[in-house]
Amino acid sequence: MSLQEILSNHVKQAIQTSYNLEIDTVEFQATRKEFAGDITVVVFPMLRFIKGNPVQIGEEIGNYLVEHVENVKAFNVVKGFLNIEISDVYFTHFFNDILEDSTYGFSSINNDGKAVMVEYSSPNTNKPLHLGHVRNNLLGYSVAEILKASGKKVYKTQIINDRGIHICKSMLAWERFGNGETPESTGLKGDKLVGNYYVKFDQEYKKEIADLIAEGKTEDEAKKQAPILLEAQNMLLKWEAGDEETVALWKKMNSWVYKGFDITYKNLGVDFDTLYYESKTYLLGKEFVDQGLKTGVFVKEEDGSIWCDLTDEGLDKKIVQRADGTAVYMTQDIGTAIQRIKDFPDVGGMVYTVGNEQDYHFKVLFLILKKLGFDWAKNLYHLSYGMVDLPSGKMKSREGTVVDADDLVDEMAKTAGEISEELGKLEGYSDTEKQELYKTIGLGALKYYILKVDPKKRILFDPKESIDFQGNTGPFIQYTYARIQSIIRKADFDYSKPVNNLGRPLHSKEKELIKQLQLFPEVIQNGATQHSPALIANYTYELVKEFNSFYQNVSILGADNDLDKVFRVQLSNKVASTIKNAFHVLGIQVPERM
Repeated sequence: MSLQEILSNHVKQAIQTSYNLEIDTVEFQATRKEFAGDITVVVFPMLRFIKGNPVQIGEEIGNYLVEHVENVKAFNVVKGFLNIEISDVYFTHFFNDILEDSTYGFSSINNDGKAVMVEYSSPNTNKPLHLGHVRNNLLGYSVAEILKASGKKVYKTQIINDRGIHICKSMLAWERFGNGETPESTGLKGDKLVGNYYVKFDQEYKKEIADLIAEGKTEDEAKKQAPILLEAQNMLLKWEAGDEETVALWKKMNSWVYKGFDITYKNLGVDFDTLYYESKTYLLGKEFVDQGLKTGVFVKEEDGSIWCDLTDEGLDKKIVQRADGTAVYMTQDIGTAIQRIKDFPDVGGMVYTVGNEQDYHFKVLFLILKKLGFDWAKNLYHLSYGMVDLPSGKMKSREGTVVDADDLVDEMAKTAGEISEELGKLEGYSDTEKQELYKTIGLGALKYYILKVDPKKRILFDPKESIDFQGNTGPFIQYTYARIQSIIRKADFDYSKPVNNLGRPLHSKEKELIKQLQLFPEVIQNGATQHSPALIANYTYELVKEFNSFYQNVSILGADNDLDKVFRVQLSNKVASTIKNAFHVLGIQVPERM
């Protein structure tokens, strides 16, 4: 039982004894640095039930706790805050309990027995992954790992958007202008080669629009009547009709893209348990559109298009199938969700990692699935996140003004190398070891910079700032981990046995560090509940700051006696393993030396 649970039960008993009242919850917070105490009970919320002076109520509860709880040694009340001092014995016992637990903070208890499916990445097969996809992948992967650490069974997945007009644009441009070139003949990654033709289509499309406007068409007419667009639309119809030549070209170009994606995922350190393809799930979506039409969930308009009227729900009408019978994104998403539950019946909920420009889409999708009668639809969650901007401005794939994910990872490693060389701390490293370290630091800097921000907030990404070895950055935390490994390598004595009695009070820095360690399991659970890696990232930074304060104020290997040396090395080692566990769920590696 945690300290909060123990105290909560006794606070409730104190109120029952003193006021003959029952309360459901007790609110706690960390004790402010300027007051004595280790944990604080907030009295103000109790005033809804107890009439009286908050200071007097705090005194009553404090006296009861000192008398009835073994490890409460003193208290003080400041206005409506009851600050409680906990005995050193409690903290040393707690520390010894977690000493050998290599998975400390992680839970193996899955309360409802249900699995969660987390979707992320979900790219289009007409371009390489860019900086926006990087945030998506890092967020989705980390949330999946946090949910796992909280006790959930997790399936990581993606839906590959491998069909549609945007795919046909790349295909048509390659057919017209490609002269048969391939990834092998050009030396380009397949996704980059195909992405070049998506940009080429847009360039030709703009030229045709300009020509039509010059002939007297309005801009709107020109955009709709440009021959290259009409040809791409015709190609989509041919694809949906199963035209052999079109399907063969589609398969060939998509295979190039998938090989390219696999390299990028490996570079980013993310993976998937299962993949879904829009080209396969959209047909199931169309089946359920037909079914919904029969049951009155959907209505057919005069032009043959099919819609869902959500105006009674405060939303608008949403198209689920075009007049020509072709599917839209919504059709595919309906089919994909249903297929996933068919494939994995133990899934009780799904998390969709998709940018906030799709907030409305997911409100509609979840509502349609409920209307179609799926009970699991109430457990669908849109992990909505803000865009990533660069100092140079917004990125546009079709104009070719994007930051390529592979280039970004390479650039981060290069920048990490330059800064590391300047600091001059790499004596004795081989060139291979240096390159591996630069990659670990660079990728850690990138991931931490993105994940420390609340997912809903927009990010202005500054690569240089992210690789600072000071402040709230990945390299600062990695450096602290490496520093602790150095201490452990120098400890030429046995520190494996728990220290039950130091024969002295805990140093305030030791106690603060143990209190910080104590928070980790709760942070993991909160991160899972809120789908927020930022909670884990910022907790780790606070832990590292606390350790560095301990390191500067307390002698570890130079302590006066052997017991102190053993205890402080154990404490340092536990901090390191907690950093490693925290960074594991963020998808970040920690180097043994830096």
